Amino acid sequence: MAELERTHVLDDARYAERFTEDHRALLGWGPDRIEQDLLRRGVPPELIEPALAQRTREDELDAARGLLAERFSAPLEDDRERNRAWQLLVRRGYDAELAYDAVRAHARAA
Repeated sequence: MAELERTHVLDDARYAERFTEDHRALLGWGPDRIEQDLLRRGVPPELIEPALAQRTREDELDAARGLLAERFSAPLEDDRERNRAWQLLVRRGYDAELAYDAVRAHARAA
């Protein structure tokens, strides 16, 4: 084990960074969901925070808006549609306030 750690084959920090990048890009996950899954996998919190901090709030907002653009090609016409969009983002791990801002931005852009 020591040899694997010394040669960086076993590197929790690197794992957290790669996991974060992959799940953001491939699955559209937000920071809350990524953090929960990394904690569930046994990655220490002090290694998760730097991996998540590599993106700004604006980056997260852009990612959330991109997800909405993929899932909702038509404008969000009513409160029910806007609520569905907001719930999608929250389930994917975006915080409620950012999800709200993304839904509003998506509605304005459409």
